[in-house]
Amino acid sequence: MKKNLLYNRFVIGSALVIIIGISSCKKNKEETANTSTTSPTSGTPKQLTLDSLFLYAKQIYLWNDAIPDYATFNPRKYSSKSLDLDNYNDELYAISQLKINPLTNQPYEYYGDGFPKYSFIDDLTQANPSASANLKSADVDTEGNGNDVGIRPIYYLEGSTSGAYILFITAVYPGSPAAAAGVQRGWVITSVNGTAVVGKDYDTEHAAIDAAIAGNSVTISGYNYVDNVPFTKTLAKASYKSSPVYASSVITRSGTKIGYLAFARFSALTNSDAPSDVNLDPVFSNFSGQGITDLVVDLRYNGGGYINTAEYLADLIAPSSVAGKKMYSEIYNATMQAGKATILANQPALGSDGKVQYKNGSSGAIYTLADESYATTDPSNNASFTKKGSLNTITNVVFIVSGNTASAAELLINVLRPYVNVQIVGSTTYGKPVGFFPIVLQNRYQVYMSLFQTENANGFGGYYSGFVPAGTGTFGIPGIAMDDDPTYPFGDEREADLSASLNLLVPGSTSNQATVGVVNRAARPKALTIGGVRAANPRSEFTGMIANKRTIKK
Repeated sequence: MKKNLLYNRFVIGSALVIIIGISSCKKNKEETANTSTTSPTSGTPKQLTLDSLFLYAKQIYLWNDAIPDYATFNPRKYSSKSLDLDNYNDELYAISQLKINPLTNQPYEYYGDGFPKYSFIDDLTQANPSASANLKSADVDTEGNGNDVGIRPIYYLEGSTSGAYILFITAVYPGSPAAAAGVQRGWVITSVNGTAVVGKDYDTEHAAIDAAIAGNSVTISGYNYVDNVPFTKTLAKASYKSSPVYASSVITRSGTKIGYLAFARFSALTNSDAPSDVNLDPVFSNFSGQGITDLVVDLRYNGGGYINTAEYLADLIAPSSVAGKKMYSEIYNATMQAGKATILANQPALGSDGKVQYKNGSSGAIYTLADESYATTDPSNNASFTKKGSLNTITNVVFIVSGNTASAAELLINVLRPYVNVQIVGSTTYGKPVGFFPIVLQNRYQVYMSLFQTENANGFGGYYSGFVPAGTGTFGIPGIAMDDDPTYPFGDEREADLSASLNLLVPGSTSNQATVGVVNRAARPKALTIGGVRAANPRSEFTGMIANKRTIKK
């Protein structure tokens, strides 16, 4: 499973015990404490890492009450595959399927593809270190580093049972080779490297197409779906820095000024919450200057990212009257809350400068994650609104969502609901009210296992099946249920989801773009019938919610 990597967040401790190279042993007594088990003290590096993954889960995994003792679980049985990472993934999957959600009678982390819905492991040797380096994995990560041609291709099935499909470019990553070449969302790919995209049988055809697009160079041909204008572009894979802002604009409907923001991911903020990394301040300064009263935030492809960026965006949107009021809480398991997760003594905690913090000057013991408090009542596990920016006129927010809207994106929606009139347009969201911070093993593997649940100021959380547009019941939110429209660029008022959002805010209004901009309307292909979607690489983009407060505060 490939998920974008998050690195340089914590100094790395190796499998089981090594902390910053200061001290090491095969297995620390604290690692076997409170686990109701006796585990071996020797073994191969792979065996010890399998043990370590189990022992960490036994203490810190959100649903650790469902994990049996060491002998019953037997972590070393996950050793049959040639790649170590595959074995660790198998073990993590087994752990993640133990706790059953009584509302669905399936595991909380069931997703149906052999991987946990929320937890995952990354190999640091495959990280995207910077835009100027020779990156080893594709896609834009939560640090804004990309290494691909810069398109987000998605297969749209033409029926619920047929394998026929249309291959759309649903997004172009800012700063990428595709963006520089003028590639646009709404283009249909009909040929890759001179080979036709047949579009008849997704199951037998997609693998070759995916491999070609992921190559070092690719030539794509096709047409703009709206007006049937053909295109051919040759794109070379490159590393680049990408802004998470796909598009922003101010739209006027019947005298009402509405801000629009299409946001790709919750990229990391700097330690001072400076906006330069996420480009949000200039957007909201423009919104404020133009006097918008309503807002559409397009999160349809946003899988989450850093919680503090979600907080920052919430603080930009919310009125100043909510300053100081509760935003959300992080709720850990009983072991963590009671301060009994002693295994965290093997994971260093960092200061605001990103460096190891020593308890007595520059030598001696260091602060570790075991020195942190995970109690629900602790202020560090509760966030409050702190107004950012000058925009103070928002009364209504519509979020455009889909099954790709997850984690920190869902958190943003949830924390605003007690204070702002929130509606959603699109399809049911991913359903990930849990978050994590990385645990590092073997100086190589970052383990992101579900560690905490979030609840908003009203104590609302637990939306494991996602938010339902215009649905009824606990997780229904007012709005409109509809399919994603991939046929227009972000911000085009003719795009179905944006058009529906604008009509929720200003009922009966019409778009200024309704009759302009279509070069050859008669040549437009038949109306798109969507029976489902298939991602070109369904696990290539980050899905998660990363805690940002695991730092020692002196």
